[in-house]
Amino acid sequence: MSVDEITAEDIALVEDAARRFIQTEVAPHLAEWEEVGEIPRSLYQRAAEMGWLEMGYPEAFGGTPSPWKLRNALTIALARAGGSGGLMAALFSHNIGLPPVVRHGSPALQQKVIPDVLAGRKIAALAITEPGGGTDVSALKTTARLEGNEYVVDGEKVFITSGVRADWITVAVRTDPLNKGQKPGAGGISMLMVPGDAVGLTRSPLMKMGWLCSDTAQIRFDGVRVPASHLVGEEGSGFKIILTNFNGERLSMAAMALGFAECCYDEALGWARQRKTFGTALIDHQVIRHKFMDMKMRIESTRAWLNAVSERADAGDRGDKSAKGAEWVAQVCLLKNHATQTMQFCADQGVQILGGMGFMRGTACERIYREVKVMMIGGGAEEIMKELASRQLGL
Repeated sequence: MSVDEITAEDIALVEDAARRFIQTEVAPHLAEWEEVGEIPRSLYQRAAEMGWLEMGYPEAFGGTPSPWKLRNALTIALARAGGSGGLMAALFSHNIGLPPVVRHGSPALQQKVIPDVLAGRKIAALAITEPGGGTDVSALKTTARLEGNEYVVDGEKVFITSGVRADWITVAVRTDPLNKGQKPGAGGISMLMVPGDAVGLTRSPLMKMGWLCSDTAQIRFDGVRVPASHLVGEEGSGFKIILTNFNGERLSMAAMALGFAECCYDEALGWARQRKTFGTALIDHQVIRHKFMDMKMRIESTRAWLNAVSERADAGDRGDKSAKGAEWVAQVCLLKNHATQTMQFCADQGVQILGGMGFMRGTACERIYREVKVMMIGGGAEEIMKELASRQLGL
């Protein structure tokens, strides 16, 4: 489906389906999922039945080509209706784990991995971050040495979304410098698809401030053997693959942040209309109305910027080479910062308006308030986004 074929009715149908899904299949169970630290595997299959997991992927793998305009509408609606970053991170972790395979994997590897994930039968994750590296991808130390027709992987990854249960893990490894005495750097990085049940792979669940129903892991590779056919792209091409993958992740995070900001606005407004203080509804106080206008101003600026950047992404996907480029990458980075700052502001104001209730577990504002920081760090911290944007703009 092309962007020109998307109508307002199509978007309305997606938004309505997302709201009903959250109300009937998520909200009654979310507190329980937050306690156990994961969502049920059956939810992946349900999302696949709704046609959501396959959005944006080629039909050859069971996907449905969909423009950013439609994907963003789904992301925003789910976030606005559910207010759970953990749900979104877990359910859609394949959107950061699969794109490298779609773009650079061999046909055999693509068919081995992608269809089962899009059907909700398998879970995919991306493993780049390491304990000592953070956002500095060029500093990664996990190694993969080629022995015959297998790579032997040794190292450690941390903060891996869906890492506890992933059936397929797209792993950034260091290959080229191993036996050549080269210094670590971007040129020696490759990507491998590692099965979740590989011998020598161990995972430890991590306790977090937010995203509680998303399983997050520290992963250890001790002599893990992976078929050489699981190499994604060519050896040494991993750094470029990772940078390209980040653009889509950051654009999605901006849409998610917008939905969370709207969720805070909605909950706080509902509270302000029914809560009475000093004999009158909270919303009747000018200072409260002005808080909502401050929230609305940031929400609408984020929406306009997201739409503009997404339109260029869709144009680039259709072959318009002028739509994307260094300046567009800078826009994505700055948009991600703006969107998460909007989320932060609206979560803070939402908790303030709810008062004591905003401090209680069970409100969306409280949950989103806890989840703000991971949005401002994950996918590239604010400071890194500013530096990357400035370099893309030649400053």
